[in-house]
Amino acid sequence: MSLAEASREFEKHWQVFAAGNNPATVEEDKKIELEAAPTVKKLAEEYIERHAMANKKSWLEDQRILEKEVYPSWGKKKAQDITKRQVNDLLDKVVDRGSPQTANNIFKIIRKMFNWAVEKDRLKISPCLGVKAPASITAKDRALNTAEIKAFWHSLVNPNISMTVEVRQALKLILLTAQRPGEVAGLHTREIDGDWWTIPAERSKNKKAHRVYLSPLALEIIAEAITEAVAAKERAEIRKAREVDQDLKAVTKQTNKEYSGYIFPCPHYSKDKSIERHALSKALKRNESEDGSTTLGITSFTPHDLRRTAATFMAESGELDEVIDAVLNHSKQGIIKVYNLYRYDKEKQNALESWERKLLSIIAEKQNE
Repeated sequence: MSLAEASREFEKHWQVFAAGNNPATVEEDKKIELEAAPTVKKLAEEYIERHAMANKKSWLEDQRILEKEVYPSWGKKKAQDITKRQVNDLLDKVVDRGSPQTANNIFKIIRKMFNWAVEKDRLKISPCLGVKAPASITAKDRALNTAEIKAFWHSLVNPNISMTVEVRQALKLILLTAQRPGEVAGLHTREIDGDWWTIPAERSKNKKAHRVYLSPLALEIIAEAITEAVAAKERAEIRKAREVDQDLKAVTKQTNKEYSGYIFPCPHYSKDKSIERHALSKALKRNESEDGSTTLGITSFTPHDLRRTAATFMAESGELDEVIDAVLNHSKQGIIKVYNLYRYDKEKQNALESWERKLLSIIAEKQNE
């Protein structure tokens, strides 16, 4: 080669060397690096294990969405090869099938996952950079009116709706107690002491233990749920006993002991496990029709809308904002969170008792029409 060509070739290799790489093995090193680069599935699993499980109560929902919506298209692809165009294409397909809010949820999860990967130096840049939410964020202002509450409550006794007994009871308790769907779904007998339910800090959104007054109707729903849980446990134990030819009398005697466990156990697991938060949303989704109505006789709604409904009726009845916030377990803002440590137990009890009376009057009206 000419001296000029040799000079250019030297400069090219010198730049590689100056960057800390070996010019003789740079192509092989790139190949090795590419082979070692994580796939989207591998990166997602690492993100769930190292970040989401430790920091997000909804990590199981994140995992479910990744497995259902992301892995089929991207699972085997290298995470570093995903482009902004592919991100938009994935989200647009979900929007086009009529699920814009699901597309928004997917975007939030993958954006967080890729940002985490950049922070941990797993990736150089996130393909979500510059991508906007695929659908407009709708205001969360849905609250059921009295007619809808009546229709909803009485429809839950209909055996033809696609919903398990556990989900029906949990939805009722959300409306009655105004607590978060995930906190109600995970309710355990150890959290109940008389008329009070204490949500432990590790299960509450603001990481603070929260006391919830259980009105007579709430206790009635819980008692019914426990009866159903005991019966389900006995049926499972009897099936298991028959498989191993065990004495059925001994099984019945064992299950007749005082029940201890989740109030709303998952019917699909033999081990001690509660229903998941997303099971409530999926149950309502199954009962939706294309015109936006539901088999429950009202316009589509979410489990969280039941919590908002209770808070709305409390406000209409004249409850103070700070009392409603105490019932909802909203974190105090500003300087008041430092100086106001009052727990509002008496006021919370009064508010929930008043809401129960209103709810009972709404339900009873149906029988008088």
